[in-house]
Amino acid sequence: MTLKEIKAPVEEHVNIFESRFRDSMKSQVSLLDKITRYIVRRKGKQIRPLFVFFSAGLFGEISERTYRAASLIELLHTATLIHDDVVDDSNERRGFFSLNALWKNKISVLVGDYLLSRGLLLSLEHDDFDLLKIVTNSVKEMSEGELMQIEKARSLDVDEDIYFEIIRKKTASLIASCLACGAASARASHEDVMHMHLIGEKAGIAFQIKDDILDFETGTAKGKPSGTDIKEQKLTLPLIYLIKHASYNERRKIINIIKNHNQDPVRVNELMELVNEKGGIDYARDYMNLYKDQALELLQSMPDVPARESLKQLIEFTVRREL
Repeated sequence: MTLKEIKAPVEEHVNIFESRFRDSMKSQVSLLDKITRYIVRRKGKQIRPLFVFFSAGLFGEISERTYRAASLIELLHTATLIHDDVVDDSNERRGFFSLNALWKNKISVLVGDYLLSRGLLLSLEHDDFDLLKIVTNSVKEMSEGELMQIEKARSLDVDEDIYFEIIRKKTASLIASCLACGAASARASHEDVMHMHLIGEKAGIAFQIKDDILDFETGTAKGKPSGTDIKEQKLTLPLIYLIKHASYNERRKIINIIKNHNQDPVRVNELMELVNEKGGIDYARDYMNLYKDQALELLQSMPDVPARESLKQLIEFTVRREL
């Protein structure tokens, strides 16, 4: 099933959300308005708002509070992406120029700060303290995960346990907050909100492993060329598997490429091929499916309504996608 087909039951809500999201970014500063219009134009697949809507649909009606939950997540998530591009000195995201490529670092950081403040104010203006608590905790976890990854990249000291902790914080925490906020926006019980958070965490781990697999596959994912993780010295699951099962001499060669030749396309391609040959991709795919299946099993205990099937299809899509 395509993402367009999955989105169909809530298409009207997505359109309303887009309008609310644009309104939430408006400013009287003309430069800021110009930049936020650019941000809206380069929006991605809108997977995160869909998670929010389908989760809310499990427990009741999609409401203004649900639109605010989705907007809050998108505002804070967009702010973190802008700051990430500055930190990583990235010039491109999803096939578009990054903000720092067009407006330089100082303006990009300030725009990120502005979006963070708009998210905070959106919640405070409507007393959505429960939603704010969920998303703020997610931002804290994302920051910790990013810093942990940077710390470990310096020494290439990453085993599977550390890898899973990094992606749980860095990626899965945001998808978990989407499902938790969706449920909370429909006034679900605390237990149900926490249950949805756990489903999102499992689905988010599967989502990130899929991203890691895509980076080793032939071709170029939109906005992220293959081999980027090696070039940035990130030890992802396929590479961790390769290092773990390599001989002493092979391990030295692998570490040497990651540390000293990560900008050499020939050496990077050589390492990518080795990961494929030695079963690193298959190993990662098994883990991806394990976490996806755990998320779907937890979902089965939720109310049997159309939103549950839509959420199931969305989780399955995240591990089938090619970008």
